[in-house]
Amino acid sequence: MTEVTIDLITAHAQAGPDKIAIIDDRPGEEPRQATFAELDRYTNRIANGLLALGVDPGDKAMWMGQNSLEVLAFSHAARKAGLISVPLNYRLTDEESVYVINNSDAVVIWADTEFAEMLSRISGEFEKAEAVVIFGGEVAAGSSQISEDDFLGDESSPERDQSTSGTMIYTSGTTGNPKGAVRQQTASVEQSLGFLQMIGYAPGDVYVTCGPLYHSGPGGFAGIAHTVGNTVVLQHKFDAEDWLRLIDKYECSSTFSAPTPIRMVVNLPDDVKARYDTSSMRIMVANAAPWPFALKEAYVADFPPESLWEIYGSTEMGINTVLAPEDQIRKPGSCGKPAPLVEVKLFDENGDEVSGVGEPGELFVRASSVFDTYYKAAEKYAADDRDGWHTVGDIAYRDDEGYLFICDRKKDMIISGGMNIYPAEVEGALEHHPDIYEVAVIGVLSEDWGETVLAIIVQREGAGLDNEAVQAYAREHLAGYKVPRLIEFMDEIPKTGSNKILKRELRDRFAHLAS
Repeated sequence: MTEVTIDLITAHAQAGPDKIAIIDDRPGEEPRQATFAELDRYTNRIANGLLALGVDPGDKAMWMGQNSLEVLAFSHAARKAGLISVPLNYRLTDEESVYVINNSDAVVIWADTEFAEMLSRISGEFEKAEAVVIFGGEVAAGSSQISEDDFLGDESSPERDQSTSGTMIYTSGTTGNPKGAVRQQTASVEQSLGFLQMIGYAPGDVYVTCGPLYHSGPGGFAGIAHTVGNTVVLQHKFDAEDWLRLIDKYECSSTFSAPTPIRMVVNLPDDVKARYDTSSMRIMVANAAPWPFALKEAYVADFPPESLWEIYGSTEMGINTVLAPEDQIRKPGSCGKPAPLVEVKLFDENGDEVSGVGEPGELFVRASSVFDTYYKAAEKYAADDRDGWHTVGDIAYRDDEGYLFICDRKKDMIISGGMNIYPAEVEGALEHHPDIYEVAVIGVLSEDWGETVLAIIVQREGAGLDNEAVQAYAREHLAGYKVPRLIEFMDEIPKTGSNKILKRELRDRFAHLAS
């Protein structure tokens, strides 16, 4: 017999049917909104449309689009249909999109009309995605795409066991191929409540997005907001002044942000910032990349100081540590202490636990929030697991009060504008250029973006590459934010005796390029 539980959106619809669940407010357009009762009916219609396609429990359902009522609703509908929701980064190239669509085994794609032509262009390469449903406008001419109106089912609650639902968010790895981080078992009720109570979320909060929902942070915290019955205000595409407008207009009190958007906000002219009241902001969760101390100082000068929280976490391991508002200035550089019911240990290269003050070690976590596995890459999951303790390769140390500090990224990951960029992926793309003999990619500090991608290139003999040619080639194979902004040419890249590239030496050599 199928086990059916009351969905969280349905529960909110029953408790407060007229409360606003979503506001989709775009400059120059009439805002669209849905109450929890309307959202419940709409998500039922999407879920029943999915079931009518014949999807099986646990199938992958992909969505693509900039922030909108429809993409947020789809993530709830996939859960109601017992499916695994898979966001597709709309900034990827055709080549990258095909890889993710096929690697995920997605059977259906829900997409904004803005991307209908692109999906039609690559549809011949799909392996399992037979249904592409387009919302917000026309399907691509001559395609087999399905319009939203023809897809939606009835408003009845779908009879589906939600235990087969979950999320799979793609995160690039050091091999250069993106990997799907599967999470079907959510954090325990006790762990989730502990975090919510620590931060102080309340049913009356209004959450405003500050970044794309396909990213695990903005999307995850929008999910938290709906879990506690908050209104979610969607900004279709980030704009600094428009973001202040939304806070002022809807008295937004909660958000999540990488450092780059907030840097754009605090750097607006004073007379522009003065037009908007931001005193309603109660909870700013800083994450996605470390916020520089100067940025924190600028934030608390423009927003209520008691609103600034910082967390350390990842797509794979969830929320691991928390730095409270009162510690932001007192503990510069720290990511805080372990979140409720999260255990953290540091291990040295020999696998021995380190606990001394200032003693660095690879950070491992044990918690119910840790993801289940990498899809089709279980060996990678196993490699990062140690008897139930999991790592993403960050090196950290503790101070004399037990506060944790992340001091290095073991796997050389670059974080630019809050986006994770893995050097091996960029290197792999550039090395296909016929005139490139060898390439090494590192990150250099950037005041505006946190880090900027630098490619160090050895040309083949007789080649005449320049920066523009390299960047043009990169744009054909990589999403825009992965394209190197800085390029240096060398005759030889330094290596160890075992022919491993000395990236630390490269970082030291090119540190002067930091801005």
